[in-house]
Amino acid sequence: MSDLTFNKVAGAVLATGLAIVGLRELSSGVFATEKAEKPGYTIEVAEEAAGGPVAEAPIDWGTVLPTADVAAGEAVFAKCKSCHTIDNGGANGTGPNQWGIVGRKPGAHAGFAYSAAMVEYGAKNPVWDFERLSAFITNPAKDMPGTKMGFVGLKKAEDRINVLAYLHTKGATIAFPAPNPAAAAPAAPAAGAAASATAPTATGSTATPPATAGGPAGQAPTTGAAAAPTAVK
Repeated sequence: MSDLTFNKVAGAVLATGLAIVGLRELSSGVFATEKAEKPGYTIEVAEEAAGGPVAEAPIDWGTVLPTADVAAGEAVFAKCKSCHTIDNGGANGTGPNQWGIVGRKPGAHAGFAYSAAMVEYGAKNPVWDFERLSAFITNPAKDMPGTKMGFVGLKKAEDRINVLAYLHTKGATIAFPAPNPAAAAPAAPAAGAAASATAPTATGSTATPPATAGGPAGQAPTTGAAAAPTAVK
């Protein structure tokens, strides 16, 4: 190989090396990286909506019970059969017999050793009505701290409605209550929620109501005249 050829090859290798080093320095300047304070990945967690979980609307028992699915309620009660019998005169198990539970005094079934919490509850609440039964079977431990009942509860309102309709067919001593649609009416908005709302005007009209006696047009009436209408808040 001649000296000229060797110089060409060496120059090419040197130029390539310089180009690689230059590109590396250039890319590190453009795509700068920062060392994380802690290793790992950040997982974004959505925050709960303001005000926490939405409360369940009250159940209008007089409306929902007459149309409840009794067969579905019997299927739901199958979860309870490991502890409770349901036949008239049935024996107590881990829990008391449930014949006639709807309308019965809490903690009063003969032959069963109730917890002190249930006995105390029965002293304050004379009847297992639909409202009290629903609250208890939703979450027994929460509704009655100290109860022996270790059941996790029926969280779905539909399941509670159906199972109570089924239990009502098993020796209930109280009738369905009268319908009360107002019980399920939506709660009033929180204070200040509608503070910025204004009363709607008539479609296509923005005219000012005519002035009454006592003041010029467009001005609220003076003392003794009818008060000028205000926007409903």
